[in-house]
Amino acid sequence: MGYTIEDMLVFAKDQYQMELIGGKNGWSNSISWLLMLEDVNVIKHLAGKELAVTTGIGFSTTEKLKELVQALLDGHAAGLIINVGDYIAEVPQEIIDMCDEHDLPLLTVPWDIIVAEMIKDITARVFFQGIADERIQDAFIAAIKEPDNQENYRTELLPYFDIDGTFQVALLTTDDLDAMDTVERKRLGYRMQLYLENISHNGCFFYYDSNFVLVMNDVGQKDMTEIIEGMVKRVKMRMPDVPMYVGVGSCLKDIKNLSLCYERAKAAVTMASTKKKDLMYYDEMGMYRLLFAVKDESLLKELGEEPLRVLDEYDKKHNSNYVETLEQYLKYDRSIQAVSEAMFTHRNTVIYRVNNIKKLLNLELDTPEERIPLQVAFYIRNMK
Repeated sequence: MGYTIEDMLVFAKDQYQMELIGGKNGWSNSISWLLMLEDVNVIKHLAGKELAVTTGIGFSTTEKLKELVQALLDGHAAGLIINVGDYIAEVPQEIIDMCDEHDLPLLTVPWDIIVAEMIKDITARVFFQGIADERIQDAFIAAIKEPDNQENYRTELLPYFDIDGTFQVALLTTDDLDAMDTVERKRLGYRMQLYLENISHNGCFFYYDSNFVLVMNDVGQKDMTEIIEGMVKRVKMRMPDVPMYVGVGSCLKDIKNLSLCYERAKAAVTMASTKKKDLMYYDEMGMYRLLFAVKDESLLKELGEEPLRVLDEYDKKHNSNYVETLEQYLKYDRSIQAVSEAMFTHRNTVIYRVNNIKKLLNLELDTPEERIPLQVAFYIRNMK
């Protein structure tokens, strides 16, 4: 998941006397770049994941610091380092509390630290980690595209992941993601990555085949649920105008099964997007799991259209709703009363419609053999 605040602190605690004093829950935030910042107006150009550094020359009051922190939150920054000393002798508790509330890492280094050297050092580490991340992403994509060609990915991933352990894939998308230009999509991806708390070295996040992809390795079910559902919650809170759909695949063992994890996550995110649901788990999709496994599109089209064709034609000609009535009739296990309540329709009207439906279909709908093809047709239609 890139070069994180935690990675930086491993060496910076001693080398630069760096301390994490606020926003400690953001320890897994990954850093895209370091930015020296003495003017809040520069922040409007942030792409996301930048780690801001300031001497405080332009933020010497609590109100100005609050303005800075809020602007960093709006710009989806990775964190803030304050060079305490001449301009900010001590970070106000109000600022620490604000960073704690929003999980924005707030760090300090003493005044005698040469900030330019520190920025140069950390930036180099971020850069080289970025190169390694690209190789890792390419290896994961190879595992998804060509699972049987294991020499293309196992060796590359072995130093970073437990390739014999469990893997799980979550796919994230939004409306018109493919229509975004590269910069806009990258900025959105940075934001998504910042919202994935408590996952760093056992995860990888990248864009592939019209979705953002999160690969998780050896993450327990409880932790995985907290990571994904927490991310969805933060997206809705911080980006209320951006609809986000997430699909989570099955947890499977061994890197050779990553492709299957991905395909199941793809089915789940397609269903989430179709139904306009924030989150869908493949393992909870029931009958849809089988239907999404069918790659023969013409077969699905036939199974979705043929059983209901006569009713479709009748509804179109008579402006009726026999297809909807039948769907509710099957859904409620042929209970006239339940259909009447669900459709806000008089009981006698439902009985009349059902009798006509039976005549049109030439079926009594009494046996599973008669009902299953119709139910499957509705399942298929609900996939789109």
